[in-house]
Amino acid sequence: MKQIYYFLGIFLALAISRFIPHPPNFTSLIALSFYVPVIFGIRYMPVVLISFVLTDLIIGFHSILFFTWGSVILIGLISKFFTKSLLKRLVGALSGACIFFLVTNFGVWTTGSYGFSFEGFIACYTLALPFFAYSAISTLIFSVVIETVYKFAKFNFKNI
Repeated sequence: MKQIYYFLGIFLALAISRFIPHPPNFTSLIALSFYVPVIFGIRYMPVVLISFVLTDLIIGFHSILFFTWGSVILIGLISKFFTKSLLKRLVGALSGACIFFLVTNFGVWTTGSYGFSFEGFIACYTLALPFFAYSAISTLIFSVVIETVYKFAKFNFKNI
């Protein structure tokens, strides 16, 4: 039964951040992709992916879908290397924003929108920098929120 509450909480955190009006790429996705495996274990990574797929069903699918989903999986897999301290977790979460930027923009470039040349490749990544800024800022904000809630919950459960 606890797992259902975890799923609903993760789904709601992701869905709310994706459905309310927000700047492009300013969601909890990257922070959740990083922190769910850190806090609950890698076995909960599919919960993040399923939540992402369900919200994509509502928002709509796009041509780089597998690149976005793949980056979420990759972020979850690397999270185990950044668990030792608060600073390492924040660095890990921000590394997740970098992974998301690199993987998804490679996907954009493979669609041919910028041409299949080195100039097109550079243009694709350069024009995506403002989106990366939003991703990095939102990842940092949501990571701090997750860290705070987690520490508060842990503290309260110890004192019961």
